[in-house]
Amino acid sequence: MKPLTSHAKRYRLGADIGGTFTDMSLLDEATGFVQIAKVPSTPSTPHLSVVHGIEALIARYGLDPAEIGYFVHGTTIGLNSIIERKGAATGLLVTRGFGDLLDLGRSRLPNVYDLLVEKPEPLIDRSRVREIDERMLAGGRVQKAIDVEEVVKAAGELVAEGVEAIAVSFLHSYANPAHETAARDAIAEAFPGLFVCTSSGTWPQIREYERSMISVTNAFLGRRMSNYYSNLIEDIEKLGVPAHALSTKSNGGIMTVASARSIPVETLSSGPAAGVIGAQFVGACIGERKLICLDMGGTSTEVAVINESILYANESRIGDFELVLPSVDVNSIGAGGGSIAWIDSAGILKVGPESAGSQPGPACYGRGGEDATITDAYVATGIVDPDAFLDGELKLDPALAHQALAPIGAALGLDVQAASEAILRVATSNMYSQLVPLMARKGVDLSEYALLCYGGAGPTHGALLAKEVGITKVVVPVAPGALCALGSLVADAKSDFIATLNRPLDAESAGATLQAAERGIEALEERARGWIKGERIAVESEGTVRSLDMRYHGQSFDVTVDVSHVDLAAPDAFAQVVEAFEAFYRSVYGHLDPSATIEIVNLRVTAVGTTRKPRLAELADGGGDGDGEPEPRTRRTVFLEGRSQEAAVYTRSALRRGDVFCGPAIVEQYDTTVLFPSGFRCRVDSYGNIIGEAV
Repeated sequence: MKPLTSHAKRYRLGADIGGTFTDMSLLDEATGFVQIAKVPSTPSTPHLSVVHGIEALIARYGLDPAEIGYFVHGTTIGLNSIIERKGAATGLLVTRGFGDLLDLGRSRLPNVYDLLVEKPEPLIDRSRVREIDERMLAGGRVQKAIDVEEVVKAAGELVAEGVEAIAVSFLHSYANPAHETAARDAIAEAFPGLFVCTSSGTWPQIREYERSMISVTNAFLGRRMSNYYSNLIEDIEKLGVPAHALSTKSNGGIMTVASARSIPVETLSSGPAAGVIGAQFVGACIGERKLICLDMGGTSTEVAVINESILYANESRIGDFELVLPSVDVNSIGAGGGSIAWIDSAGILKVGPESAGSQPGPACYGRGGEDATITDAYVATGIVDPDAFLDGELKLDPALAHQALAPIGAALGLDVQAASEAILRVATSNMYSQLVPLMARKGVDLSEYALLCYGGAGPTHGALLAKEVGITKVVVPVAPGALCALGSLVADAKSDFIATLNRPLDAESAGATLQAAERGIEALEERARGWIKGERIAVESEGTVRSLDMRYHGQSFDVTVDVSHVDLAAPDAFAQVVEAFEAFYRSVYGHLDPSATIEIVNLRVTAVGTTRKPRLAELADGGGDGDGEPEPRTRRTVFLEGRSQEAAVYTRSALRRGDVFCGPAIVEQYDTTVLFPSGFRCRVDSYGNIIGEAV
């Protein structure tokens, strides 16, 4: 079967829809040269920002859309829909007696130190939950058969109430999905226009609440995401783009739009995940295997860790909810460029979490925003040139920035410049207070890692944070403002599959347990190979990764152990699996319990179709010998470290391989402003990355 994707044409196009800007990355297959464009996001009609981005590439670079052979994009639509609760009117069918499933959740308080805290409202109101008189036992045996007429009647009631999507989540469907499948088929036949999904078809993992939340979230997103993809495909075809659209995933992979339409829940964290994939790609090019990835955009700042390989998580927080889907381990640690500064009731300066977004945006955008933001502070301190922002495509108004910052300064008894630096210091301190303990929990020694900065504001703020936390090397890639879009272009086709085993693993049971595990994993691998084939994405190789969710008997949480190197049918498989579990468990918790029985809870298989990786273009040699400093384009006064000081200003496109300069320095480019304060010595490598090292 012919692949849907092709590298025969000249360009790969990546797009990343963020909260403030939509970033476009256009990679020339032959030269490895990357061209970018940034356009304001359009939250009300999100597909239009991608269209506008392609039009910007046409206008800036004379792009012929017919030469785009590969198109991947990521979007925050699903994430924002959950946060803003703007998804479809959704209903839920559950086993009789479990109607309060979503309200009860895990009965955990959002804040364990506040007994009066209110729990977040479920995505589905209790009035839209219907109980069905069926029952499946934990082993998969039917205790009470399902009546599909009852299902259709319940669905009809929900449709009459305006429901646009229905999630089906019956007890123990992970062991036997027959009842959910029958319900789904009956609903689809009776109500053809309805979006219907099942928990077993979305993510068949033990624990009814977690499994239900995934299917509910998927249904909540289904209609809006489907409409988005339809509009996007229709409009890019009108522009003459022949490439089939692909979507990035939370696990750092890519999939076809057809898959994204049916399981949109897998796209929730796709943008940040793609950024980490891009960071790993850049790190591999320059030989940096230990990276802290700092993605500071318009609304938030995220971090991730690369220690030879990317760290993944099986649980992540999306808005008010925890979802147990595999994803790149990305954590939010602070505000973004559009985050609003304010004074609390005690007269203390705070920054975020509220953001000005793209509409109206920071005050200096001149779009009606009146609140002071981090971007306004960048302008007032002299870090960002209001006439050079986006190469002058978006003129910033320093007078409006000063006007918004003045009340903050008055409340603090500071002039506007000092108040602006105070805002930057608070934002940096917020990041510090969350980054350091987060890295400690992950066992990361910050002194061993380089900080790779991207996003529109990451290169502006990254060195300030590095100086605060003791990171001595800062890397700024060539197009940091569009690294998420570039990451989507180098991502592999990837999907995760799970099956629950829930059996003990001890000397007596090892043989039977491992045999059952092998059979289950083989079944998952067959599905994985079928998925890669069905996606029809051009890949250079195919493979799978095997892992087991394991724990000690009596524990509520488990760890995921890679067992790809273990032949589960081998005589010494028991010893190898136990050894792998103990090694991983010790690395996480620092101790073991040799007397406790080990359990295998879930079987996991990850399908990986390795895509062809491009070779990035290298810079021309600037003739630098490591000691010479290029001539700055200009110099300007900036307010940093409590005083005014002169900074050299460089144009990124004018820098050449081997160039060396010292902070305080500013490097201006289309997609961001790079800041290196005093104490950094910077060099430009062969790919054009700027590497700043503390001196």
